[in-house]
Amino acid sequence: MMKISIKETKNPVIIKFEFPDFITQNESFEFKNIDEAKNSPLAQQLFYLPFVKTIYISGNFIAIERYNIVEWTEVQDAVAEQIEIFVANGGVIVLPNENPTKKQPTTVYGETTPNPASLKFVVNKALTKTAFEFKNIDQAKPSPLAQELFKFHYVREIFITENYISITKYDSSSWDEITLEIRTFIKQFIENGGTIIDENLIENNVKQEKQQIKNFENLDTTSQQIINILEEYVKPAVAADGGNILFDSYDETEKRVKVVLQGACNGCPSSTFTLKSGIENMLKDMLNDKDIVVEALNG
Repeated sequence: MMKISIKETKNPVIIKFEFPDFITQNESFEFKNIDEAKNSPLAQQLFYLPFVKTIYISGNFIAIERYNIVEWTEVQDAVAEQIEIFVANGGVIVLPNENPTKKQPTTVYGETTPNPASLKFVVNKALTKTAFEFKNIDQAKPSPLAQELFKFHYVREIFITENYISITKYDSSSWDEITLEIRTFIKQFIENGGTIIDENLIENNVKQEKQQIKNFENLDTTSQQIINILEEYVKPAVAADGGNILFDSYDETEKRVKVVLQGACNGCPSSTFTLKSGIENMLKDMLNDKDIVVEALNG
């Protein structure tokens, strides 16, 4: 009989029951009651348990949110056994989609970054023209993919740019445990026509305005030079490490350049060294000004 693994989450009322293989194909489900769970015979059966409040099905797991009438330690083993018996007897977890989206063959592979908490997942196709960084699921409304990825308890931050997704994890999980799960999920999501970025949901904000440098022509000459240097020499190197750099401002009096680090670069232990020994020295040399100072803002 297939063995279900029981995994705690950061939310004490939610617990995950993990399968050895994926049980959904780029689809995630959330059921609040038995009527909503019509396309999941397993979820319908689980709703007969009086303590089941919400059921989530995604990737290789089923997560259940309980009411406070019991503790998970009292019932989790029995729930896992019920799921194992259901599957062993040929029960259907989720009914197949009657109108499946045509798959788009996709290659996804993981690359390490200088930041041990971040991994870069490179895709063999364009994802977006504009880079986006999401700190939590509420910020991720323009990205259905990011919203789904945030449902994995170990995902802390997400950065999406032209052809890769940089994911920063919580320390509670190791990359050895979760890389395959994330890579497979991203691959299936894209292959099944999932939306990476919904342009209609993008809200103009200060960070995006700075990134696009719409007022470039109105900036002072030094700021323009700094932007050009960052774009031509720094961004490609930073992108190779799973991150991004944005020009924020230049103070002519203090000779202070402020930049925003995103993706794997944000919070990276080596980012300070990179700023001081790399970018700062480059700007001093190319602008012929030894008093230039570079400061990083939180992404």
